[in-house]
Amino acid sequence: MSRREELTDEQWSLIEPLFDKPPVVVTRGRPRRSEREVLNGVLWILRSGARWCDLPERFPPYQTCHRRFQEWVKDGRLRKSAGNACR
Repeated sequence: MSRREELTDEQWSLIEPLFDKPPVVVTRGRPRRSEREVLNGVLWILRSGARWCDLPERFPPYQTCHRRFQEWVKDGRLRKSAGNACR
């Protein structure tokens, strides 16, 4: 069950195609956090106006959320989705 401020299954199903699954690469380290978990953390930051380091523990680490957000901005993924919403 998701919290009120997190994406519902219906909302996620609409935007999930923007977040193609990354290629599976066998590496050391921790498993990659899901795009949905990270996006929920990013949306919490954008809605609250809080600093990244104040991201609640129920989300992935703030470093992960910040890094992934930067990747999405750089590759234009968020720009594409915002442009489609305005039409």
